[in-house]
Amino acid sequence: MHSLPSPASVPLVVFSVLFFAALCLCDPRANEAALICSNRTTPLPDRRAFASSVAAAMDAVSPQINARQYASAVGGAGNNTVYAFAECMEDLDRIDCDLCVARAKVRILRCLLFQWGTRGGRLFYDGCYLRYDDYNFFNESLSPQDTTVCGTGDFGGNQTMFMNSIVELGRNLSLQAPINGGFSVGSVIRGNVPVYGLAQCWKLVNGSECQNCLNNTAVRIDSCPPKEEGRGLNAGCYFMYSTEKFYYNSTEPFQRDEGERRLIILAAVSSTLALLLIIALAAFLIRRKLVRKTREKKQLGLLVDVVNNSKRNFSYELLEKATSYFHQSSKLGQGGSGSVYKGILPDGKPVAIKRLVFNTTQWVDHFFNEVNLISDIDHKNLVKLLGCSITGPESLLVYEYIPNLSLHDHLFAKKNVPPLSWETRCKIILGTAEGLAYLHEESNLRIIHRDIKLTNVLLDKDFTPKIADFGLARLFPEDATHISTGVAGTLGYLAPEYVVRGKLTDKVDVYSYGVLMMEVLSGKKNYTFSESSCSILQMVWNQYGSGRLCEAIDPILEGQFQEEEVSRLLQIGLLCVQTSAELRPSMSVVVKMLKESSELPTPTQPPYLNSSRSTECSRHMSEPNSSCHLSDTQSTGNATMAESWVEPR
Repeated sequence: MHSLPSPASVPLVVFSVLFFAALCLCDPRANEAALICSNRTTPLPDRRAFASSVAAAMDAVSPQINARQYASAVGGAGNNTVYAFAECMEDLDRIDCDLCVARAKVRILRCLLFQWGTRGGRLFYDGCYLRYDDYNFFNESLSPQDTTVCGTGDFGGNQTMFMNSIVELGRNLSLQAPINGGFSVGSVIRGNVPVYGLAQCWKLVNGSECQNCLNNTAVRIDSCPPKEEGRGLNAGCYFMYSTEKFYYNSTEPFQRDEGERRLIILAAVSSTLALLLIIALAAFLIRRKLVRKTREKKQLGLLVDVVNNSKRNFSYELLEKATSYFHQSSKLGQGGSGSVYKGILPDGKPVAIKRLVFNTTQWVDHFFNEVNLISDIDHKNLVKLLGCSITGPESLLVYEYIPNLSLHDHLFAKKNVPPLSWETRCKIILGTAEGLAYLHEESNLRIIHRDIKLTNVLLDKDFTPKIADFGLARLFPEDATHISTGVAGTLGYLAPEYVVRGKLTDKVDVYSYGVLMMEVLSGKKNYTFSESSCSILQMVWNQYGSGRLCEAIDPILEGQFQEEEVSRLLQIGLLCVQTSAELRPSMSVVVKMLKESSELPTPTQPPYLNSSRSTECSRHMSEPNSSCHLSDTQSTGNATMAESWVEPR
């Protein structure tokens, strides 16, 4: 929250609030200008290690961006060293910068996912820039892959005047930016037609190279007119012009001539200054109050009144005491949206309290989803939200306490817990499917979870699974076939149509469930870029084709299962992770498949497979599981699992 300005600063504050307030509520300008994957496609020595290095470099980018709005990082070592660089346009605020780079980190992986062998990628958004490569490019200003991207609409006025404005704008900005810290914005007005421009060099490009880089874009951008927009995208800099004002910085050095500046100075020292200060202060205070109320109403709507007047409202002080003031000994875990603590209410009831961290502009969506979207949902396989606190210094969510850790803890964290038995795994698989079927089809609202994974499936004292963390959930309209939205979730669980096109349907959850199902049965994590021989999808698909599905089962079970059940379960998992979303079954059909012994369809190939991995996967499977007998998986479709499933109560 900003404090009140001093009287001396009131005119500046008022002018910025009155005339540029709309720009302060900006989006991160995360509209994609260009994705350029490296054209150097010589074979990588070790693709898995290289992908891990990319992930490490990307992880190192975020804290630097948050601290200073640009980042240079190195991941991996030796032949698999990866260099990464990111920077936001200087007119973006910190929150929008974080959000822009976060989106870019997901989208740039398309170079790695779908163009194996490419050693680097550059992603230009109008608000930020992200690049990774296998060599140190930090001081590089020009490269052969530099390009110009022109808009689609044509300028309808005087073409010669328009062209001259762009030339003058490019010349002005390319001269001004190097002496202004590498950044400059401005406009040129001819015949009452303004053309706006932004020029920025990346932080690691020095002054002379910055000017050379911008001069290069200024020359190439001349090819865009009569298009109303144009962008010069270089290794060391970015330049954009448009007939619409697109940046958020109010400093425009080329818009006013010397006479205008003198008028501004004279006006500032005129005899009416005292009156203007009084009017400005009153206008500022009134507008500040209105903007705050409008923003709160838009963000939280009626949620505040509903919570304050309901039994779900907890005081911040009560929850603070329940967790021993959020003492480290009460901490249960850490997630992307915040930390979770165990609390004991005054009546002795244990609860789980999530302490939310809002580091993006979408925090209201997250909070609204957790409180308003799922507060009335009641199902044995979904974690129950008991209430929240929104009146204290931070927002808190209160859930029922689930004592038996998460599915991830039992499979991989090895916190002195016994291995999950075959019967328990079957129970967890079925219960999770029933919880998702309820969200998708049985509740009053159609809800897509978007982040189904091992850490978001908690286990009750009797190992009943409960789906948790609805911060990324989306309400799905009854009359819609899909929603187009920004990609959110966890790598390894994301369906291909969602990663590539942002197409969101309930089949995205089905895909994630199929991955989770294979993890539970195999006892292996699904890392698309893991250091193991191949991903779970690759292994199970190859084993399905060779009639050896039994060998995918977690060896810790030591043969305590029936081969027919194994084959049927993994075939259902393959049906859930098919590349085509239309071919994946709904969750209600999955539940029916799990409970009944009807014949199963033949699955088609999952996504993200690479033919060159087949040999590696074959070697990985060359030593058969001693507890398995080879069989034809195609003949197990009618197998029954009645002896293993624990029916819901």
